[in-house]
Amino acid sequence: MAMVKISSQVEEAEWTALQDIARESHQSISGLLTEAIADYVRKRRLRPVVLDHLEESMDENEELGRRLAE
Repeated sequence: MAMVKISSQVEEAEWTALQDIARESHQSISGLLTEAIADYVRKRRLRPVVLDHLEESMDENEELGRRLAE
């Protein structure tokens, strides 16, 4: 897989915590950042799909919802 070099700024406390995790887990900072970015992207892309399904379910079960609320 092709790698892309990035540059960013983070708060010092978060950077230190990330370095600690990398050291404790015997992983590289690059590996941890790649994992974190992949997780973030997966969650952001999944959320609209889940919300669409939730809305559909609520529409389909509107009468049941009213009955349960009584």
